[in-house]
Amino acid sequence: MKRLIADLRTPAVLIEAGKLEANLRAMQDCCNAEGVELWPHCKTHKMVRVLKRQLELGAVGATVAKISEAEALLPSGVRNVFIAYSLVDPALAPRLAALSSHLDRLVLAVTSPFQFAALEKLLDAAGIHAEALLAVDTGLGREGVRTLEAARSLADKIRKCPRLDLIGIYTHEGHAYGVAADSVKAAVEKVHQRLLEYREVVGGNLPLWPGCSVTAKLMAGREGVRVVRPGSYCFGDLYLTESTRVMPADAPALTVLSTVIDHPEPGLALIDAGSKVLSPDKLANGISAREVGNFEIRITRLSEEHGFASLPTGFLPTIAGRWRFVPAHVCPVVNLASEVHLVDGDDILETWCVEARGCYT
Repeated sequence: MKRLIADLRTPAVLIEAGKLEANLRAMQDCCNAEGVELWPHCKTHKMVRVLKRQLELGAVGATVAKISEAEALLPSGVRNVFIAYSLVDPALAPRLAALSSHLDRLVLAVTSPFQFAALEKLLDAAGIHAEALLAVDTGLGREGVRTLEAARSLADKIRKCPRLDLIGIYTHEGHAYGVAADSVKAAVEKVHQRLLEYREVVGGNLPLWPGCSVTAKLMAGREGVRVVRPGSYCFGDLYLTESTRVMPADAPALTVLSTVIDHPEPGLALIDAGSKVLSPDKLANGISAREVGNFEIRITRLSEEHGFASLPTGFLPTIAGRWRFVPAHVCPVVNLASEVHLVDGDDILETWCVEARGCYT
């Protein structure tokens, strides 16, 4: 029996099949053209079906945030995994060893001398050997060494570790999400130049592994860049289409279907998708989401069960009417969902489980 979007209870997460495929192909085509490997970050989609398609199209491996994400996504057939996170807990040793046994390549992050010392103990407890990427900070101010001397020193430590092979340098240039559209290219150039400085002092002409959907296509093909690790490109969001404009306005594949439940005052409607469905992340202009059919309808405030929709002057919403919203930041939206619906027009093609939802360890 045919299933229709109109039959769904709201709120519900929808993924347009054609747009998802187009987004996946566009990034893979760019990587193929530039001779760069794609290791997509799966913390965005958290789904076996999406990773499987990424691998079918040519992705070489997968990037994950936690061991549990990698565990949940193994049914995709992935054989190469980079855990882009500071692993330190020795209690993770049995799981890390088990994960390694399912892979051809296990790549781990080394983010500071303190984390490296803990990682050595973890690897000893697990009894495994792995590849390592040295984390360097290029402006976000999160993980990664901050100075050239610190990079040289930490690289020397990794090279002396019998359980690690240093294979490259990585960064997450997430600060690019806050860059205006006309400054994205300059931001990419600055990040790239800093990566080259780190590579020079570390020595060995190590491959560079930048990771951000804003910068990925512009990083591909640059000197030393051998891998890109974008995540949110697969679905798109307002950060990518409106803020940085690295994707077309009509590219987002994921929307949140919601119902108008109240109109308490002029200029305001309430919908049934609050912070338990939509991400509280906002663009610089305070917008958390925009309605697909009318971009002037925008979510500017969230409580747990309500979204506050600002309306155009004189607009009268239909109570029990339905709207579809593109979120400002797509990654948290997927992690809040237990399932998503793959759609084509008004038809529901399939319903997919979000296998790696809530994978925090």
